[in-house]
Amino acid sequence: MKVSPPPPGRLAGRRVLVTGASRGIGAAFAERAAAEGADVALVARTRERHDHLAGSLNETGQRLRPYGRTVAVIAADLADAEARNAVVAQAVEALGGPIDVLVNNAAAAIYSPVVDFPLRRRQITFEVNVQAPLDLMQAVLPGMVEQGAGWIVNLSSATTRLLSGPPFEASSIWPTMAVYGASKAALNRLTNGLGQALWGTGVRVNTVQPRTGVVSEGAEALVGGVVDTSGWESMEEMVEGILALCDCPPDVTGRIAVSRDIVAELGRPVCGLDGRPR
Repeated sequence: MKVSPPPPGRLAGRRVLVTGASRGIGAAFAERAAAEGADVALVARTRERHDHLAGSLNETGQRLRPYGRTVAVIAADLADAEARNAVVAQAVEALGGPIDVLVNNAAAAIYSPVVDFPLRRRQITFEVNVQAPLDLMQAVLPGMVEQGAGWIVNLSSATTRLLSGPPFEASSIWPTMAVYGASKAALNRLTNGLGQALWGTGVRVNTVQPRTGVVSEGAEALVGGVVDTSGWESMEEMVEGILALCDCPPDVTGRIAVSRDIVAELGRPVCGLDGRPR
């Protein structure tokens, strides 16, 4: 049985590519994109169920199919340059045309004390969080520029903020986020630079991040029981922030936005993942 999408369908007819779509924010946004009328390509490593986390590409695909849109499932390890370099071509073929919206959500969130953070883990972190998003952005840009319109949204993190001190906050978790935060800070700078470089082409490039955090499967696995998540925002708020930047005017570009703030600035009500008012 098909689910009737709510009017007006802010992404109606657009081709959307979402990475990290097997669970969490990526899967939630993919559902909202389908509810808004988009055809969606889902990208992640996990086609079937993960060995210790809920969610998979196939499960996300099943969530989207009732909306009646084209759904493509692309299994790829974004830490592997050869694998990720084939993603956009596969998505274009499966969706029947150039990508209109790219959401770089996939991330390697490895938390470990920075004083002895291993080189191999550093390489994976920057490969997935910086190199992969940039490669995907470069791959979709020719089609977007040719069409004269496109939306790129990169997912960042509150861990980019610098802690004031000394004295520093007494925390067992913040010092372990330094490498992850550094990779997201690099992504923020790339976002700003691309926004500047593409100004006037119709392509919008923005970053969105929560003010503190979003409770998801991955976040719970990493910091559950260690960090107070009572003030974190809902999945629906985060998704609304992403959507706002997937449907923003040309003068909203090169921004590093906080999800709740951009939703308020653009006057968007927060809806459910099915696109209906909560």
